Amino acid sequence: MGRRWWWRRRALVAACLGAALLLLLNAPLLTPPAFEYRAVGSSWLGGKRRSPLQMLYDLDQGPRCALAEVHRQRRDLLRRACSHHTRRQRLLRPEDLRHVLVDDAHGLLYCYVPKVACTNWKRVLLALSGRGPGDPRAIPAHEAHAPGRLPSLADFSPAEVNRRLRAYLAFLFVREPFERLASAYRNKLQRPWGATFQRRFGTGIVRRLRPRPGPDALVRGHDVRFAEFLAYLLDPRTRRDGPFNEHWERAHALCHPCRLRYDVVGKFETLAEDAAFVLSLVGAPGLRFPEPPSRAQAAARDRAARLFRDISPFYQQRLYGLYRMDFLLFNYSAPSYLRLR
Repeated sequence: MGRRWWWRRRALVAACLGAALLLLLNAPLLTPPAFEYRAVGSSWLGGKRRSPLQMLYDLDQGPRCALAEVHRQRRDLLRRACSHHTRRQRLLRPEDLRHVLVDDAHGLLYCYVPKVACTNWKRVLLALSGRGPGDPRAIPAHEAHAPGRLPSLADFSPAEVNRRLRAYLAFLFVREPFERLASAYRNKLQRPWGATFQRRFGTGIVRRLRPRPGPDALVRGHDVRFAEFLAYLLDPRTRRDGPFNEHWERAHALCHPCRLRYDVVGKFETLAEDAAFVLSLVGAPGLRFPEPPSRAQAAARDRAARLFRDISPFYQQRLYGLYRMDFLLFNYSAPSYLRLR
């Protein structure tokens, strides 16, 4: 059963990749009317090749492609959720665009959400842009995250921002919110290599929330309990001190999907297929996305379930309220292990 399901998913991706390549090779060089108003200068204009946004338009207008249909439905669900659950919003500020990375050579805007394969997506963008080796897996994580390696949309003038928003393919990847939260806790506050985060955040969490902290914990912040971490997130003082750290900030607060239009909403749960779909639109289906093994994703779900089972229903409910918009906007159901009232 599992093997047949895996092959069906691979066949689905292959079919859409084939359709995208056929469009890339055979499509006329005329720009469709729907995209005439979106043209900006870049290497893929002037008849050289079709932009990723044009490729997506062609897939939407052409013969039915099941994977393209999945992403169309996700766009529609996001738009309806934004309309239903959001009210009047403030205008975007430049700092709101800091997480949106720009690839001018390929006409891409990628909003990165930490703990949702963002290291590997940064590797891929570096490989595509020629700023790193052709194999993304050869790019060390610290280089992928180095400041300035990839331009941010916040670095451009308002006119340049608007031109890119009109003409580039915008995409993001999201993850079930509580699984992402558990991953952030484990990676940044529990694992040995999280010493920097432990000193920066762990010491403050222990000092604020632990009745009788030991001197070692006050200096190192290395033994923060999951319940303490969640209490820190729910403490009103935390938000008064400033925005959440990006590793546990809500995805909608990082990427503003109700104010920026996203053409592809990828999901961590279907990472391989969604990444292949984006790369097919770019015209780089041969570039291999460095996806984690499927057993690693299953293990992450199990760890999240174990961590949250020890949290009282009262705090589970409050935390769900804090991350509610991510559940609603990206069509995630509350995990079955929660005991919500």
